[in-house]
Formats: sequence, structure tokens, C-alpha cells
Amino acid sequence: MARVTVEDCIDKVDNRFELVLLASHRARLISQGAGIMVDRDNDKNPVVALREIADEVLSPDDLKEDLIHSLQKHVEVDEPEAPDTPEVTDQTGVAVAATTADEEDEGNIAFDRMSEEDLLAGIEGLVPPEKSDDF
Repeated sequence: MARVTVEDCIDKVDNRFELVLLASHRARLISQGAGIMVDRDNDKNPVVALREIADEVLSPDDLKEDLIHSLQKHVEVDEPEAPDTPEVTDQTGVAVAATTADEEDEGNIAFDRMSEEDLLAGIEGLVPPEKSDDF
């Protein structure tokens, strides 16, 4: 293939802007060491990426998914659900609510409680810092 143009690829990827994104992503992958699937013919990576798209060696949908995955900062991972706590029965066979150590400690935790009025009075009582030349 002598020259690859956008017209050679536009029937594979309808949107020109998406084509540029996909080809640039593939060119970056090639420069990072990914194997090429067409003859290089002394072409640069963006041209090789466009030739791969034009020759339908790579699926545009697969490239799009790979591009999206590479841009994601946070990937959700499905974690297995915690097993249900076993049912505890007393000596007569009646089900009793099982308590965990966290639930028992929860009753011992004391938080400082402040009413809205106390909070506002505390804020009003604050003195602003003096201005200095340092700031």
C-alpha cells in the first residue's frame, strides 16, 4: 500500500475524530512494543496503525474498548459478597440474634455531641488572626 488516507479507513470507522483517536491509540501501543500485524514498509507508527485499520486486521470495536480501558482511572472489580452469619440457637433450639464483637464495642463508643447553638457560639467566639506581612 503506497499511501494510506482517511478515505481508506472511513468506511471502517464512520467518524473521522474517532478514527484519529483509535489510530493514535494503536500507534502508541505499537511504540510501546505491541506487535504489528501488517508489513511496516519503512512507515511510521501512525501510518502502520491506519493501515491495520484499513486492512481490517484489527477490529475498531476492540480498539475502542482498549482505548476506553486505558483511559479509566478507577476500574470497578466485582468482589464476592460476605457470607451470611450463621444462625445461632439457644439450648431449646430457638433462634437467637448473634452479636459480633463490633456490635458489642459499638455500645461503648462515646461521641462528643454539640448542639447547633453551641457550635455557632463557638464559631462567633473565634478571633480572626492578625494580618502580617508574611502572607
